[in-house]
Amino acid sequence: MLQNQPAAGNEPVLGRWRAEGSPGGRQRRATGDGRRATDDGAARLTFASGARSYPVIMRPARRLRVGIAAAILIMGAAVLAGCLPDEALVPRAASPTASESATAEPTPSATSTTPVMTLPKDCREILSPAILAELDGVPLNDPAFGESGLLADGTLRCNWGDPAADTTGLITTIEPMRHGEALDMLNALVADEGFSCYTPDDGTRCEKSWPNEQYPVTDGRTLFWRDGLLIDTRYSNLAPSGYTSAIIAAIWR
Repeated sequence: MLQNQPAAGNEPVLGRWRAEGSPGGRQRRATGDGRRATDDGAARLTFASGARSYPVIMRPARRLRVGIAAAILIMGAAVLAGCLPDEALVPRAASPTASESATAEPTPSATSTTPVMTLPKDCREILSPAILAELDGVPLNDPAFGESGLLADGTLRCNWGDPAADTTGLITTIEPMRHGEALDMLNALVADEGFSCYTPDDGTRCEKSWPNEQYPVTDGRTLFWRDGLLIDTRYSNLAPSGYTSAIIAAIWR
């Protein structure tokens, strides 16, 4: 049983608690209930049980509340951090290479919406002597292929080929086409049919070739757009070298 008697070198024992003294140290302020304030504002008490004493520090309630609030904030931040995706795991879109940009999204280089060049009126005048030499002996605009030559709307359609041939021939159409319409068409050819596009001669050129499904020959298509004019050539087993370039040179000379 504890006695309410003064202990040597200490202040009176209060019930089961007593406040420790600080001999030789800085004087601490008595609290009136047996506690002494420590340097940091905490009350230091000693719990006595039998022959043993146990020091206990009691912090002010305000600091305890601040500590609890800080702990809650830290725990909340940890929970939110666990919900965020790892940046290293988020896929990023790869930057297109120069070739991908030219092939995946062709853009007609000219921005005019009306032709600045006069439509050609003759299929032979738009070809160079070298190309005409390669086409020597090939019929031009045979009625068996339907409408050809200069059409009523100003379109020029040039049909080179022998109606008796199974597959050899080429047909070129030159017509007005606005910028937006040309862009949509060329992008569709790239996306849906795998055409390749690039921008030579101040225009946009798209092309593709493939094996003929029935004969061991090559079929293909080449398109060129500039200044509101579209040159569209389809061929099968007849593709004179420099054919489209010769037409471009003849129109934009």
